[in-house]
Amino acid sequence: MTNCLNPEFWESRYQDGTTRWDIGQPAPPLVSLLQSQQAPPPGKTLVIGCGRGYDAILFAQAGHDVIGVDFAPSAIAEATQLARQANLSVVFYQEDLFNLPQQYSHYFDYVVEHTCFCALPPEKRSDYVNLVHSLLKPSGELLAVFFTHHYSGGPPYGIQPPEIRELFTPKFDIIALEPVTNSVPSRQGEEHFGRLRDRA
Repeated sequence: MTNCLNPEFWESRYQDGTTRWDIGQPAPPLVSLLQSQQAPPPGKTLVIGCGRGYDAILFAQAGHDVIGVDFAPSAIAEATQLARQANLSVVFYQEDLFNLPQQYSHYFDYVVEHTCFCALPPEKRSDYVNLVHSLLKPSGELLAVFFTHHYSGGPPYGIQPPEIRELFTPKFDIIALEPVTNSVPSRQGEEHFGRLRDRA
């Protein structure tokens, strides 16, 4: 379980080519959000656990000022290359996300989540909520794709919607928490999209 908090664990997955969480494209619910009338206006956006950068690039293409963070050096290198090929100025850092508040306290309009929360051991979830709260501006938003599967063990560690509400409501208002209808085939029926607003 402690391996999940170890950069070498994630880097080894990239080196071995065992990155099953990587769908090779932006998360479909995030694409749908940015194409909808409810799309958030561009702002300072942090993509945590950004991997190869697909979601970060998606938000940059929509006009957001984007920073992506990941544990794995290989992921950051590939994300940087993809952004360069797309002629987008996305900043990528190889960093432990729990170190970020030292530089970015209440800095971001949005935090984007997809396959980061589910990679953390469940006992770190309260720390995660406090982390995101510390990174967002007052009334900033967490835009999240949660894994709501029922499989035992992890990563990915699943969570159910009532647990999400209980975990986040001390610091966030739940604007939306809905089943994802356009997941990739391997994740059908196993994702919820959440839009959570930080309480000022």
